[in-house]
Amino acid sequence: MSSTAPTTTAAPPEPGVRAALRSPRLLRTEVLAGLVVALALIPEAISFSIIAGVDPRVGLFASFTMAVAISFLGGRPAMISAATGAVALVIAPVMRDHGYDYLIATVLLGGAIQVVLGLVGFGRLMRFIPRSVMVGFVNALAILIFLAQVPYLVDVPWLVYPMVAAGIAILVGLPRVTRVVPAPLVAIVALTGFTVLAALTVPDVGDEGELPDSLPRLFVPDVPFDLDTLGTIAPYALAMAVVGLLESLMTAKLVDDITDTPSDKTREAWGQGTANLVTGFFGGMGGCAMIGQTMINVKVSGARTRISTFLAGVFLLVLVVGFGDVVAIIPMAALVAVMIMVSVGTFDWHSIHPATVRRMPRSEMAVMLSTVAVTVATHNLAIGVVVGVLVAMTLFARRVAHVTETHREVVADDAHGPTAVYRVTGELFFASSNDLYTQFEYVEDPDRVVIDLADSHIWDASTVASLDAIRAKYARRGKSVEIVGLDEASARRHETLSGQLSNH
Repeated sequence: MSSTAPTTTAAPPEPGVRAALRSPRLLRTEVLAGLVVALALIPEAISFSIIAGVDPRVGLFASFTMAVAISFLGGRPAMISAATGAVALVIAPVMRDHGYDYLIATVLLGGAIQVVLGLVGFGRLMRFIPRSVMVGFVNALAILIFLAQVPYLVDVPWLVYPMVAAGIAILVGLPRVTRVVPAPLVAIVALTGFTVLAALTVPDVGDEGELPDSLPRLFVPDVPFDLDTLGTIAPYALAMAVVGLLESLMTAKLVDDITDTPSDKTREAWGQGTANLVTGFFGGMGGCAMIGQTMINVKVSGARTRISTFLAGVFLLVLVVGFGDVVAIIPMAALVAVMIMVSVGTFDWHSIHPATVRRMPRSEMAVMLSTVAVTVATHNLAIGVVVGVLVAMTLFARRVAHVTETHREVVADDAHGPTAVYRVTGELFFASSNDLYTQFEYVEDPDRVVIDLADSHIWDASTVASLDAIRAKYARRGKSVEIVGLDEASARRHETLSGQLSNH
């Protein structure tokens, strides 16, 4: 990587923490946003605990410690990190096969790996994520958020449906009247009050699992510190680290775009790892950035600073420990309404508009659709992003390979006699150089052949191997080949590798 490559620099978004603390209006926005996010975190954390096979306390405490830790350590202000489904799916086999202590050991090792990846520059890889993958990521996210609400709308009392509709009406209509109080908070309070006053029997937060009644405590897993333990947990810890970082960094990039402010991806990467270490030592199940709750915080509630992230964690702990009985009666219909509107607001509707579809190159649409399809099929945003990037790379290589052209001309050279001159234009790499071999007239060419690469560039060993094969095929017919016009980098690569890539 050259020294002139762009780097991500830390730049605190406006308004900053100090500005928010000095402004009652901005501080109110941050406080209320943190409260709304805390309420939305509770059922999610409980659900993810069930996926991981642990007690609901493990997911709730993880959400508290992740949110508080990342508010100080993270590189993207206003982003929410907590226990997530992606991490729960990765570590669930450890809990099932080896127990709780091994699960916590996995979280700790995963956090340590994330710290190392962050320090060696994993965050800079975000520069290589194409826009079409990002659009697919956003659209898949919106679909997954909506699909996560479907279980709360199936086999439920009929009263749930009008309550969800009423919640959506509040979320759509209230911002047109006033933005003093976040519409999600109003919807949650209004529907909870209506449920209590009307004595309705509908699914509520308490039905999702038992809420804790004590504070989290320091915890050290009781596992043997040897190579056998490392061999058991390392694959899961590595998967957790990569999945968590991909999801967190993609979410950070999304928030960058929404707020028009940059963030420090390197700091976010090692910050996520440190937050997971803190979470593991308090007996939590680990986690990463939560996209749905981040959208509630940033896009719906308008938060912009670390205050909202910190308070989301604090409010979560206060609510479940100090006001568990009150939180338990919040109807799930209210939270479902909030999340449905988050999914609608997150989806990039412009990307599927007929005019956009007509103008967009097919390759770009293929990348976007493959990202969406794989993500929705696997319920794993990280896998979807990786597949989307691979599809984008393949289509890009195929497109660039077809740009390479070869032009042949036979000229009379007084010094050497007839000479076949091949002028090659375009970039030469594995996808284009594999076809280069077939573009020469080996039988009909005169005894001297010149390959002019002044208008091309050698990028890899595959190209050098192809040029060696071309030269060898001419040599078998007693003909000589001269390669000219190489730029400095191409000449250096060719000189280093030519003749060294075959055993024959």
